[in-house]
Amino acid sequence: MPFSYVVYKEHRLVVSAGSGLVTWEEIKARQDETKTDPSFDPTFNQIVDLRSVTEIQMSGDQARMLASRQIFSQESKRAFVATNPSIFGMGRMWEIYTEFSERPSQIRVFADLASALEWLGLESLPQ
Repeated sequence: MPFSYVVYKEHRLVVSAGSGLVTWEEIKARQDETKTDPSFDPTFNQIVDLRSVTEIQMSGDQARMLASRQIFSQESKRAFVATNPSIFGMGRMWEIYTEFSERPSQIRVFADLASALEWLGLESLPQ
C-alpha cells in the first residue's frame, strides 16, 4: 500500500509514510484505520513522511475535507516532511486549512526529517 502508518505507543507517536502515487482515497482510508486502531491515542504526535511520494492525487476540496476531520487532538504536534516542491505545497495547503478551521491544530511542514524531529523533540525515528 502506498500510504501506511505505525503507532509507537511507548513513544506516543504515529509515523505515517507514503511512496509513489498517493490518492485521496488512500489517505482517507489510513485516517479511518488509524482512528479505530486500539493502540492509537488522539493526543499522540505524528510524523507524516512524504519524502518518497512522487504525486498526490487530491483536489483542494478533498484536502480541506481531510484536514477538517482532525483525528488528532489540538495539542498534538504533526510534522509533515516533503522534499518534492509540489508535495511540500500540498502539505502547506493542509497546514493552512487546519490553521483556519474551527479547531486549529499544530501542523508544520518541513523539507527535511532532522528539522521535523527537532520540532517534535525527538532525536530519531523509533525502530
